[in-house]
Amino acid sequence: MAARTSAARAEVVAAREGLAEEAVRLEAAGRAAVDIPARIRREPVKVAGAASGAAFLLLGGPRRVVRGIRRAVFGPEAEIPKSMLPDEVEKTLRKLGPDGEKVRGTLEREFAQYLEDRAPQRRERDLGAAAGGMLTNLLRPLSLRAGRELVERFFDSDGATFGEAIGRARARQSGGSGKPGAPGAGPAPGNGSKPQA
Repeated sequence: MAARTSAARAEVVAAREGLAEEAVRLEAAGRAAVDIPARIRREPVKVAGAASGAAFLLLGGPRRVVRGIRRAVFGPEAEIPKSMLPDEVEKTLRKLGPDGEKVRGTLEREFAQYLEDRAPQRRERDLGAAAGGMLTNLLRPLSLRAGRELVERFFDSDGATFGEAIGRARARQSGGSGKPGAPGAGPAPGNGSKPQA
């Protein structure tokens, strides 16, 4: 019975040490990922590129680019008039007669005839809009994926920053000064490695 108890106690101690090490690595990974100033000093172009790519996606850049391409290919879309002038509407309605029901019926019939006459042109125009919509739907998942990768790359820690952060985390946990290279601080800067996913 004593051997089993000792073995169980040893397993618990080993599990605690493993958990403590994982906590240190998690803290170090978190600190290294958000240590943006250190990353800017080490890789300014890479960080600026990731930040501008994320801003491009967040500000709706792909949608604007697709609209610009569509405008270049199909031409600018005609603006919809805000409203007709009330005087023009009044004059047209007075010409149709004094009976409101007859005027309404006439307007409905003529409008239906107008829509029927213009249906082929509308279908042709709608075909271009449908093609643009399909293109947008196809590009959306790609832009979302690119955005995720840019954000991931932006918050991905480099080896040196991670090594420094893990050294500080180990030092803090053991009660040291928290400075890399101090006794109990773990690996020196640049010797740390990124955790395997």
